[in-house]
Amino acid sequence: MVPMSSIDKLTLEAQNTLLRVAARSIAHGLNHGIALPVTTDEKDARLKILGATFVTLNINQQLRGCLGSLQAYRPLIEDVAANAFAAAFRDPRFERLTESEYPLVEIHISVLSTPEPMTFSDEESLITQLRPNQDGLILSEGTRKSTFLPSVWSNLSVPKEFLIALKRKAGLPS
Repeated sequence: MVPMSSIDKLTLEAQNTLLRVAARSIAHGLNHGIALPVTTDEKDARLKILGATFVTLNINQQLRGCLGSLQAYRPLIEDVAANAFAAAFRDPRFERLTESEYPLVEIHISVLSTPEPMTFSDEESLITQLRPNQDGLILSEGTRKSTFLPSVWSNLSVPKEFLIALKRKAGLPS
């Protein structure tokens, strides 16, 4: 189990840049079938650092796609462009995003901190360590793995329910 939380807050300008890149990458995908190629010549140095992100797409407050990276291995701005494209066109739970859906899409970007292993003796010990609205969680057992981002707390605000739902997502018993 590994908690995740957002890294240091990006400037509003950097946040807006990432949102624009995500939207442009989806539009580029609609027109060219690939993610927007981006360069790291941005002024804001934080967009050049290696970063792990998830891009979540909603239409009418319903999930329409969500994919991302749990480990940082490419510049933040490139990760956002690639994950926006993937959320729109490669999330196996959904059909590819269509041109008619594109104007309806709401884009949310989660920038993750480096995952940190958790130590606990039992489920209660784990539950007491969870910080609602702050931590995401990666659960893995054998070949099964599932992830909840911190934003999931808005739907599952009780730590025990959060953990039960994450176990179910991984195909594990509650």
